Amino acid sequence: MGIFEKMPESFLAALDRECGISSPREHGMDTVASIHEMHAGAAKVFFALGGNFLQASPDTDYTAAALRNCELTCHVSTKLNRSHLVTGRTALILPCLGRSERDGDGRFVTTENSMGVVQMSRGVLAPASHHLLSEVEIIARLAEAVHGANSPILWRWLAEDYDRSRSLIERVVPGFKNYSDRAEEAGGFYLPNAAKQRVWETPSGKASFSAATMDVFEAAPGRLVLQTIRSHDQFNTTIYGLNDRYRGISNARRIVFVNPEDLRERGIAPCSRVDLTSIWGDERRIAKAFTAIPYEMPRGSAAAYFPEANVLVPATSQAEGGGTPTSKAVEIEIAPNKTS
Repeated sequence: MGIFEKMPESFLAALDRECGISSPREHGMDTVASIHEMHAGAAKVFFALGGNFLQASPDTDYTAAALRNCELTCHVSTKLNRSHLVTGRTALILPCLGRSERDGDGRFVTTENSMGVVQMSRGVLAPASHHLLSEVEIIARLAEAVHGANSPILWRWLAEDYDRSRSLIERVVPGFKNYSDRAEEAGGFYLPNAAKQRVWETPSGKASFSAATMDVFEAAPGRLVLQTIRSHDQFNTTIYGLNDRYRGISNARRIVFVNPEDLRERGIAPCSRVDLTSIWGDERRIAKAFTAIPYEMPRGSAAAYFPEANVLVPATSQAEGGGTPTSKAVEIEIAPNKTS
């Protein structure tokens, strides 16, 4: 709740006021910076609340080495994934209640959809085990153990009744007045959206448009620019099926889409096995045995599925300012597979 790249002072001040704490103002570490810190041994504990960090992050082998360098890795999870197999010197998996399972006596959480609608989500299935705790309970117990009895935040008390947490949120985060009551209404409620309401916080009170120059990434002669993409039957790193109705692909994911002329120019037969090598300065990363699919796309371009192609994305290549890995602009060479 309320996480931004640069936290507004109004949010931090409200959080401090309501929780009786003094929250840090200095900038923390994003995903890629955290990977570098773990790799260097400066960050020693990795704690994940859900997700599949290894598969979602760039530079898969480098990220795996960073995780193995930790003293402790811990995952709070509803199901197993690849990240659980790449561990620090000590590793924990803490199974938790899924959102489809009943959580206590009528407790519910809320979710936000892609349209900015917040609505209630209450599990109806019997828990897989009576030993399972909710994510909220795990975090509260961890915080209580770390901060002790003198913490100004009553962690266990907040975890006992989710309405208490929502009441705290509505006093800190704008737009959440009467949070619990509105969440229980049919259809939930919309988050504040100034643009939707035609409210422009500009000197003129009107929407302002500006033009920005665009950088164009060009690969060296003979190389291609690779972008990673998702299939139809995919949500983040979760693969629901091996078919991609968007692009007419069935029963395959380890493939690379390339313009037919680019394949012909390199003497690569359609649907043959190829090796992909990414180039970033003096660094080289290789993904072997991909199937080359002729596809209608611009000359000099290629595309492969995420997360299978993440091994090619350098962790040291990031967007200026935002720090986002350059997963849409990876310089590669493509050649017939040498091990087939």
